[in-house]
Amino acid sequence: MAFTHGKGAVFKIDNSGGTLQTLTAYVDSIDLNQTVDTAETTTMGSEVKTYLSGQSDGTVSISGKWDSTASTGPDAVLAGLIGLEATSTFEIGPEGSTTGKVKYTGECFLTSYVVSAPVGDVVTFTADFQITGAITKTTYP
Repeated sequence: MAFTHGKGAVFKIDNSGGTLQTLTAYVDSIDLNQTVDTAETTTMGSEVKTYLSGQSDGTVSISGKWDSTASTGPDAVLAGLIGLEATSTFEIGPEGSTTGKVKYTGECFLTSYVVSAPVGDVVTFTADFQITGAITKTTYP
């Protein structure tokens, strides 16, 4: 078994101009959530439920430290995606981006961008994305 520490993870997302931007230096958590709809097929007289697998779906959520100064930082990139009609390409490398490591890619829409400024702590952000279409799992070249 090979376990991996999350500190090496990589997150990239297109900016509003369609250029892939690396937000790894600002992100402290990445969640890739993949689900599948199920339809119940149980009929009368059955003692157990049965199901059919349906369509798959997915979301990505990230959080991290907010920065308004960098032109490729989270505020510049994510605020530019609000209301964008075109999809953005995402790339997630849970183990990092070195050769042979797993890479998830796909297209998504920004659905939520929240900036949080608590009085006693650092300013942070969260962002949620709805994946549209398939998620591709490959490895870094």
